[in-house]
Amino acid sequence: MTVFNDIIHVPTRLRTCSILAEADEIEFGLVRDSVAVSDSVLSKHIKVLEQAGYVTIRKGIVDTRTRTWLALTRAGRQAFTDHVEELRRLTSPAGTRYEPRTAHRLT
Repeated sequence: MTVFNDIIHVPTRLRTCSILAEADEIEFGLVRDSVAVSDSVLSKHIKVLEQAGYVTIRKGIVDTRTRTWLALTRAGRQAFTDHVEELRRLTSPAGTRYEPRTAHRLT
């Protein structure tokens, strides 16, 4: 069952989840630049996603500088996938039945 997710649906959070869904973990600065917001704006949105259990934050030192990496949790990936499926269902043309796409692996 797919569910519209008010937490993820906010545009900055939706774009952030979309970026994070593409990798296991992504550096904060790359997400910030991709979403085109300031550090403080992204931090606030990440905090909401973290409190919902959708994102984990990992900090570490690289070349004497503190770096922050972000990742979707299993619950976050599922919530994002469900939300995207619900958006597809809601936006499918009237009278047509939306069929979720399945991933195809090259063999």
